[in-house]
Amino acid sequence: SGSEKDHGELEVQGIELAHEMFPTVLGKNVELVYADNKSDADVAASVAEDLVEKKVSVVLGSHGSILSLVGGEYFTEAKIPAITVTSANPLVTSSNEYYFRTCFVESFQGIALAKYAVEQAGTSKAAIFRDRDDDYAAAVSQTFTDKFIQLTGDKNAIVRTVEYVSNQENFKKKLQLIKDSGASAVLLASKNADAIRIMEQAKELGLQFMFLGTDKWESEEFLKEGGAAVEGAVFSTFFNPEAAITENTDVFLKAYREKYGKDAEPPSDVALGFDAYLLAINAIEKAGTSVNGEAIKDKLAETKNFPGAAGKITFDENGDPIKSVAIQTVSNGKFVHIHTVEPTWQ
Repeated sequence: SGSEKDHGELEVQGIELAHEMFPTVLGKNVELVYADNKSDADVAASVAEDLVEKKVSVVLGSHGSILSLVGGEYFTEAKIPAITVTSANPLVTSSNEYYFRTCFVESFQGIALAKYAVEQAGTSKAAIFRDRDDDYAAAVSQTFTDKFIQLTGDKNAIVRTVEYVSNQENFKKKLQLIKDSGASAVLLASKNADAIRIMEQAKELGLQFMFLGTDKWESEEFLKEGGAAVEGAVFSTFFNPEAAITENTDVFLKAYREKYGKDAEPPSDVALGFDAYLLAINAIEKAGTSVNGEAIKDKLAETKNFPGAAGKITFDENGDPIKSVAIQTVSNGKFVHIHTVEPTWQ
């Protein structure tokens, strides 16, 4: 409940769907134990303690990186592994050997976008256009830059970096700087309002850049408010039901549509929750125990090419997934899947 309720309910929806399909492990029924942190850090601490007292085998959640960080301290002390579904802050896992995640970290999208731009779109010159005060944009821009230079073999492949202040009205002079640089692609890891305004003004100037963004663009608000201006925009996202990425993608989609309607399109949070449950029971099965948290943690850490609904998962040394990334574009006012970037960079 609380401010993160909507996302939390979607994660639980995916977990429950997986539990219905795979209700046992080691020959025993799996019990789902629920803990509501009410989207509050203080409550998160108390419910984390409660889960420890109940001696759960694995914790799934929470939505909200701060809440996961708070709970993580208790889970580590008790040697209970945890898998966050959508907390993208790197600190959740990098500071805790018992915490894993099914979503990729924010900056990981920069790598996928660079691979798409170079290997699929044939881009050799790109520009960065970002909010100077946005840490998220800085992180994505850095990983995009590093990968783009590596793939092109050209240390000058990022031909221009332009910074702006969020919520400004006129971006035309800055867009002209990018045009003069010769860039054909522009990484725009921006808030939706800024991104839409920038793309509107680019179209007014007749500029034909391929704008690249992240999963933040995956919203009906972006389509509705962006209108014609965002046509052709390309972005990375956690999951796309149009792309049958693994054998479990089809299994997941069939079960989801049987339950919620044949035309139902599952949000990313649901698919990632589904994968978190599958990873948990897979690790318990391989560990041969549901009570030795350290053994389960070790099996999670060894995960390689696990066929999740939202892509194959290989955990790196921090417990972050090296996984497939769906690339989408806006076409005729709709999101359309155009490519899946496979994790060949591991």
